Parts: sequence; C-alpha cells; structure tokens
Amino acid sequence: MKKLIFFISCLFLLTSAQAQDLKPWKGGPTPPLALNDLNGKRHKLEDYRGKVVMVQFWATYCPPCLKEMPSMVRLESRLAGKPFVILAVNMGETKNEILDFQKKVNMDFTVLMDNDGEALSAWKVFVAPSSFLLDTQGNIRYTLQGGAEWDAPEYVAKISELLPPK
Repeated sequence: MKKLIFFISCLFLLTSAQAQDLKPWKGGPTPPLALNDLNGKRHKLEDYRGKVVMVQFWATYCPPCLKEMPSMVRLESRLAGKPFVILAVNMGETKNEILDFQKKVNMDFTVLMDNDGEALSAWKVFVAPSSFLLDTQGNIRYTLQGGAEWDAPEYVAKISELLPPK
C-alpha cells in the first residue's frame, strides 16, 4: 500500500491544478463503494440514490488537493438545498492527519477512509485528486483527474445538468 501511495504522490506532482474539462465516463459500470467515515459510520453509494454525487479521491499531502478543497466547500454551499453530495475518499491516511487538514481548509463534507486501498483499486485511481460525478441513478457520468476550481461556472453548469428537474 505504501508503494502505491508513493506512486500516486509522484503522479499528482505532475498534475496541474488548472481548469480542465470534465471527461465523459467510458469506463463501464460504477465500481462499488462502501467505506466508513471519520466517525466509523458506513456509507454506501446506493444510500445516495436520487442525489448527484461527487466521489473525490484525495490525500492531505497532495498540493492540488489542498488547493481545490476550498472551491469544493464553496460548491457545496452554492448547491445547498439541492440533491448534491460530496464524498471525499481519503487515500490511506490516519484520522488525525485528516482532522488537521480539515481545520486548515474548513471542509465539512463527508470524508471516507480507504485504509486498505480497496476503493482506490476498484475505481482505478492513479492520480490525486481524481473526481467522479455520478447521476441520480448512481452512474458515473464525468471524471476529472487533477485539481479544479469546482465552483467555476462550467463545473457548476455540468453538475446542475445532472440534478433532477424541479
């Protein structure tokens, strides 16, 4: 696992945090995701049916992750009251490392712990951060590898298109 994390950390250094296009998903069915949050509560993707879900794989030692987290906080605030949720999957770090990071960026969305790298492998994540946008049926519609300013109009528009009509 440590070698995998090292490999990922090397790759994210090559990834820019500039605005990138969301890529339509062509990787087949949505992989399973069932992980515990920081309080030990189990979260499964199927629990979020009916909501647009951003699944984002990240690490505290990842500069693009640190840079994009405030925009994710703003995105979540901008979409407050709408069926949208962020599941931030941490890649094998300790609870204390994550809590310290949360204080720095004032993030309060759900953090899931991928302690053994099982989700990382199932989702074929090779770059931190890696983000996936799922529609209300739980199907991955878009992916983005690398950092982004998630509250930028182009990202908000794509996410809004996935939201159910009023």
